[in-house]
Amino acid sequence: MTRQRYTYQPRAGHGLPHDPLNAIIGPRPIGWISSQSANGVRNLAPYSFFNCFNYHPPIIGFASSGWKDSVRNISESNEFVWNLATRPLAEAMNESSASIPPEQDEFALAGLTPTPASHVNVSMVAESPVNFECRLTQCIRLQDVQGAELDSWLVLGEVVAIHIDEQLLENGIYQTAKAQPILRAGGPSAYYGISEALRFDLVRPDARRA
Repeated sequence: MTRQRYTYQPRAGHGLPHDPLNAIIGPRPIGWISSQSANGVRNLAPYSFFNCFNYHPPIIGFASSGWKDSVRNISESNEFVWNLATRPLAEAMNESSASIPPEQDEFALAGLTPTPASHVNVSMVAESPVNFECRLTQCIRLQDVQGAELDSWLVLGEVVAIHIDEQLLENGIYQTAKAQPILRAGGPSAYYGISEALRFDLVRPDARRA
């Protein structure tokens, strides 16, 4: 099959109205990260470069462009919480992305309820149906191919406790669509949701041969 391809080298610029990278690698789960400063100020911020990287033990991580409050807090306390961002919480999640002074509390700004975690000294978003309590495993400054350090940090943490709203469990199986997670897409404002109507199932080849 012959395709007409638009090709560019990122270092030379994309030449398009908006950088397509985020739209291509998407939709992406949202790292809605809560942390706490050394003097006890709560912080809550969404990161669209986020994912899970290991099963046992579970390791999740997010990347921050710049040494932001979340990275500073986590590097000092070695603790954070991931909160599931859902469609009913989308506007509050967006409010928590506001650039405000570090002494201000994004929970209060977004009208959210902080609730204590069980294993880390960080507040969870009470309205979120799923929360992961995490302990820092690595904070890595990213580098380019020449080895030059970038103003970007990858924060990785082991999940030490998971909280799930029992309404999302049917016969012990977590229902992804029922949680109404939201996902970041391209451009300055695009998000997507998940619908059970869009689900399809594939069985891995190794499982078919078993």
